[in-house]
Amino acid sequence: MTDLSGKTVLLTGALGTLGRAQAERLAHSGATLLLLDRPRAEGGEDFATQIADTHGVRAIFIGEDLNTLASTEMRVSELSASTGGIDILINNAALIINKPFEQFSLEEYEDQVRVNSSAAFALTRATAPAMKQKGYGKIVNFCSLTLNGRWDGYVPYVASKGAMLGLTKSLARELGPHGIRVNAVSPGAIVSEAEERIFADRLQQYNDWVLENQSLKTRIQPTHVANLVHFLVSPTSDMISGQNIAIDGGW
Repeated sequence: MTDLSGKTVLLTGALGTLGRAQAERLAHSGATLLLLDRPRAEGGEDFATQIADTHGVRAIFIGEDLNTLASTEMRVSELSASTGGIDILINNAALIINKPFEQFSLEEYEDQVRVNSSAAFALTRATAPAMKQKGYGKIVNFCSLTLNGRWDGYVPYVASKGAMLGLTKSLARELGPHGIRVNAVSPGAIVSEAEERIFADRLQQYNDWVLENQSLKTRIQPTHVANLVHFLVSPTSDMISGQNIAIDGGW
C-alpha cells in the first residue's frame, strides 16, 4: 500500500535538505519525480541523474523560480499535460529569514509569502485539473512548528505558513469531492543546511534549546519528515485529508 509505481510527483524545493530526503524516499517507492528548484541552483541535473540511476526511476530536474509564479504555473501545467497528469504535488519549497520584524522590507515580506504559500496555490491550480480527471490525487503542503508562536524573528515566514495552513484546510474541502486529498505537515527543528546557516554563530546553543523544548531528546532528521510525507502520498493514508500533522519531537 506504499508503492508509488506509476505515480508522477512534483516536488518543489527539491535540492534543499528536506527536498533531497523526500526525493530519495519517493524514488525508492517507484515514483517518477519532477524535481523543481531555482534555475541557477547548482547540481540539479546531477541530482536527478543520481536519483534515476540509484532507484531505477525517471527523475527530471525542472529549473523554475517560484518568484515568477505566472510562468512557473504555465510550465507546470504543460508538464502535467506531457506526463499524463501529475498525481502528487508536494509544496516543500520555502524562503526563511531571521531578523526583527522592523528590519524586514515590504518586498522581503511579500517574497516569503509568494514562495512559501502563494506558490502552493498556483501549483495546485496547475496540477488539480489532471487529478480531477483521474478522480484521485495527493497534495502535501509544508507548514511549520513556528505557528505555535514561540519563535522570534520570523514574522514573514510565520505569516506565510499560517496562510499555507488555511490554504490546506480550504483546498481539502473543495477538492475532496474529486478524490483529491490535501494535507499539511508541520516539521519542528530539523537538522538541516538552513539551520546551520541561520544559527552559524550559536549552533550548539540552538541545539541545546531545541532538545530542552522537545519531549524526545534527540534531533529530528530529514528522513523522519520524508517518511511522513511518503505515508501521506501513499494509498495507506487515503482517508486522511484536511489535516496538519506535526512532526516535532513532542514540542
